[in-house]
Amino acid sequence: MSERIQEATIRVEPDAGGTMSGFDGMRAGSIGPTGRPMPEFPIPHPLTAHGPARIIAMCNQKGGVGKTTSTINLGAALAEYGRRVLLLDFDPQGALSVGLGINPHVLEQTVYNLLMERSVDIDDVIRETQVPGMDLLPANIDLSAAEVQLVSEVAREQVLARTLRPITDEYDVILIDCQPSLGLLTVNALTAAHGVIIPLECEFFALRGVALLVETIDKVRDRLNPGLETDGILATMYDPRTLHSREVVARVVEAFGEQVFHTVIGRTVKFPDASVAAEPITTYAASHAGAYAYRLLARELIARGDAA
Repeated sequence: MSERIQEATIRVEPDAGGTMSGFDGMRAGSIGPTGRPMPEFPIPHPLTAHGPARIIAMCNQKGGVGKTTSTINLGAALAEYGRRVLLLDFDPQGALSVGLGINPHVLEQTVYNLLMERSVDIDDVIRETQVPGMDLLPANIDLSAAEVQLVSEVAREQVLARTLRPITDEYDVILIDCQPSLGLLTVNALTAAHGVIIPLECEFFALRGVALLVETIDKVRDRLNPGLETDGILATMYDPRTLHSREVVARVVEAFGEQVFHTVIGRTVKFPDASVAAEPITTYAASHAGAYAYRLLARELIARGDAA
């Protein structure tokens, strides 16, 4: 394990104003932000071989809950721990691609071409990122046309699964950044996935759509993908200083129990700063509490058996 990772898990910088964005409650043995004792999530052992990949959809039909931020930073944290990671931008807005420094408007080939043109080789579309061990399948506004064009396709819900099949043995984890809707693209992502992570903003209105999303996941599991699992609900934009954030997390834990990750992601200006710099927070501010939180999430995911 690199010295940078070891140091960053010990020496954590607070935000401006002194708040640790929930970090103080995420030390092993303490009562965590979810109101449960915080387990020990050990630094994972390096892998001797890679693949087949576990495909995880980052899904919530509500926008602005941290799907793209979590996809980038969880992917980067997993890559730091020696996992080979592919990030798939499955949102026509292309925010994931932009967040990794790629201008989606100048791309000649994207995930749209893979879905609609069988002659396109997936290896020609995959882009390397600045994070060692982490690659990207980019998207742009062209993907919005796929929702309409796929309607007439045979087995239209399984097109993405077919597209990813040739490269699953090359990666340990594939993270899909879904668009904020429950349309055909999201159903494709859920059909291709082994698991779902639901980022949930710590706001009351964010709770209202979770039941509909869980219902959609259940339908996909029953009709298209019997092996689909809910890996966990990830509380994001958590502010331990506000009663509202604490109450929202308590209600989510009351409703979903152990499906809620022990790790929570605090609200901090460092995340948008890192997005502007087109870097994950794990490299932009390696010793910040936000970087620590995503490394802890990666370790929790691996400890749960939901990643290699």
